[in-house]
Amino acid sequence: LGMAAPAALQRSVVSPAGRHTASLIFLHGSGDTGQGARAWIKQILNQDMAFQHIKVIYPTAPARPYTPLKGAFSNVWFDRYKICNDCPEHIESIDSMCRGLTDLIDDEVKNGIAKSRILIGGFSMGGGMAMHLAYRFHQDLAGVFALSSFLNKDSAVYQALKRNESALPELFQCHGTADELVLYSWGEETNKMLKSLGVSASLHTFPNLNHELNRTEIEKLKSWIVEKLPVEAP
Repeated sequence: LGMAAPAALQRSVVSPAGRHTASLIFLHGSGDTGQGARAWIKQILNQDMAFQHIKVIYPTAPARPYTPLKGAFSNVWFDRYKICNDCPEHIESIDSMCRGLTDLIDDEVKNGIAKSRILIGGFSMGGGMAMHLAYRFHQDLAGVFALSSFLNKDSAVYQALKRNESALPELFQCHGTADELVLYSWGEETNKMLKSLGVSASLHTFPNLNHELNRTEIEKLKSWIVEKLPVEAP
C-alpha cells in the first residue's frame, strides 16, 4: 500500500460575502492554530479579515515533536534545530509539510480557482513556510506575504531561486524593529537575499513593534491582498 496519504489539514474558513473568485491561505505561527490566528486578527480588526470575493483559509499545522521545546509536541509547520538564522534547516519536515499544503492548494484549484488567484502567507514560522511553498514548489501563485518571518542563511529557497528562470510571485514582508524572537535584521537579510535572486519584494518596517501583529500592518496587508487579487469583472 505504500505511504498513507497525509490527513487533510484542519482549517478555519472565512467565506467571501459574494462570488468566490480568489483564495487566501494564512499560516499561523508556531504553537498556534488556524482558529487562533483567525481570532487574533479578528481581535485586532474588531471583525474577521473578510472580502467580497476572496475565501480566507486558516489551516492548522499538525502537532509534532518540536526541538526548540525540547521535543514537546507543538502545532508547528516544520521542526527547527534551533531558532536562529545561521543553522541548517530541518528540510525533511519542511518538505513533508509542503506536500500537505499542496493538497490544500489543489483543493482550491478543484473548486475552480486558478493558481494565479491564490495568495499564501503567514505570521512568523507561517511566513517562512509560505516562502518555501511558493518559491520552491508553486511559483505560479499570485503572491506571498511574510509577517515577522525569516529564512535561514543557506535556505533551500535561495538554492532553488539560483537555478530559476521563470517569473516569481511578489513578496509582501512586514517586520517590527523591536522583535526579540525573530530579529528585524533576519527579516531584512531575507528580503535582500530574495531581491538579489529576482523576487520583487517590499519590506514594511514597524518601529517599536515586537513579535506580534498590529492594526496598521493588517490594514496594509489587506490593501495589498486586494491589489494582488482584484475583483474580477462579471
